[in-house]
Amino acid sequence: MTMKKSLALAAATSLALGITGITAPSSQAVSQTIQVYISADTNIQDLWVKSLVPAFKLAYPGYDVKVTFDLHGDHDAQETAKITAAAVLHKDPGVDLIDGGFVTTLGAAGLLYRPNAGLLPNIKDVNRAVLTAGKGGIPYRGSSVLLAYNSTNVTTPPATLDALLTWIKAHPGKFTYNAPSGGGSGYSFVQTVVDKYLSAADRNTLVQQAAPDLETKWTDGLETLRQLNKYTYGQNGTYPANNAETLKDLATGLVDMGTVWSDQFASALKAGTMPANIKVAQISNPSLTGGASYLGIPNSSTNKVGARLLANWVLSPAAQNLIVSGTLNGFPVIPLSKLDATATAAFKGVDIQNLRPGYLSANANDLKSKWASTVPGK
Repeated sequence: MTMKKSLALAAATSLALGITGITAPSSQAVSQTIQVYISADTNIQDLWVKSLVPAFKLAYPGYDVKVTFDLHGDHDAQETAKITAAAVLHKDPGVDLIDGGFVTTLGAAGLLYRPNAGLLPNIKDVNRAVLTAGKGGIPYRGSSVLLAYNSTNVTTPPATLDALLTWIKAHPGKFTYNAPSGGGSGYSFVQTVVDKYLSAADRNTLVQQAAPDLETKWTDGLETLRQLNKYTYGQNGTYPANNAETLKDLATGLVDMGTVWSDQFASALKAGTMPANIKVAQISNPSLTGGASYLGIPNSSTNKVGARLLANWVLSPAAQNLIVSGTLNGFPVIPLSKLDATATAAFKGVDIQNLRPGYLSANANDLKSKWASTVPGK
């Protein structure tokens, strides 16, 4: 085949994939490599390398996937700068699909390719609010902070934040949350209490943009948290260091209630390190926070067809079942009705669409600092 004909075939194949919403059979896929950049912990690396990538390659053997992993996002700033420079210079950034916390930052800067339902047909099943919050990022898994409780001692858990605060004061030493700087489950409780005293408009601003002028409105919430010192576990202003310590306090019976991440709790339950009598529930007015993790396709990627194909497949029931049923135990971003019932058993009674977002990182970091300086030991 001449080079001219080869190029024409490749172009025709790419066009067909785009027009049909990436539904072409794998035999028509142009053989090429999709560069995936992961900025996360090792459990996310395992999800991709051990589950998603092998299953995708079975479905689309014409494609290869190369994963670059950045532990804990230590190089997010450098990667953001590289992608920004590539966009300015109209050059390939060397990455086609990103899984990392800085995806929404890239989206807000206009650096992400924004596929629609015509190009990513499976995106139609994703919650609209979660999709909008991604600023061009593609939500593919979620998690939420839940209220864990010892069902032997607590037959009816609190259903609202006010009811939870009342329960804590009525049961001194039986509730805990970790220091917000040490893990998101504790941070979520702190933000939720602070949000109780804010308007919906102020909460939304703190989620969307840096808003130091609104931080003065945290005073009432921080005072409420300070007054809880004598009622939380230890009753002296000491708190678990991180998410894992809260789980341990629940598992060993030191407390009857605490805030936990949905995925970490489900993993502990499956591993047998969390007793079966520890259950989870959700509260409202306001709810504990959660959120989605997003995939991003850089505007300047030269393999957007491959990136779209992979992202669309990740939103399929086959891939979402892997996310839910594997060691990650993540929330799916498509309806439970499309997934295996056995895979979603851990989320029975939990509204997986309830993903109230946390503050923008700049505001969240300020809240953590203010909590540390005003709440413990006071």
